[in-house]
Amino acid sequence: MLTFEQKLQILDSYPELDRKNVSLGRVNYQYEQSVHDKKTVAYHLHPNGNGFVYAGLLQGYNVDDKGYVNIRDFTEEDLRSLIAKSIHSLSTGGKAPETAVVPDYISKDSPGGIWTDGDGGTLTLKYEDDLWYIYSGINLEMVFETREEAGEYLTEEGFKPQKK
Repeated sequence: MLTFEQKLQILDSYPELDRKNVSLGRVNYQYEQSVHDKKTVAYHLHPNGNGFVYAGLLQGYNVDDKGYVNIRDFTEEDLRSLIAKSIHSLSTGGKAPETAVVPDYISKDSPGGIWTDGDGGTLTLKYEDDLWYIYSGINLEMVFETREEAGEYLTEEGFKPQKK
């Protein structure tokens, strides 16, 4: 988990974002060039490590009612990717380009990657440490010992591998 200071450094590295200190030591970052009414990219970054980034126009993220993703446990790479996608979506009025899609995870034996259902829901299948992990956003959903078990579960739940 990144510290509060590390998250601030990452967000400060985006010159298009304006830092706004708010109550209780929290910090927001706004994108004033937004073509939407929504201008806040990062919301209520807190010294305890909690905070949110806007992903309301993006697919593949577990967002709250206001379109924000909790970034408490994000890595630097994941945070930078989400911030870039958020800024792009607010500047163009749409989703981020395909090159900014959540990366596919592929093992040496079988593909993992993004799985989608008919309602637009997404899960990520990832192979690591000799196990198959299924994530909903950054949250762990299930773990399986074999690719076949993971595939059966995803298929039973109505998901199919996303075409590249």
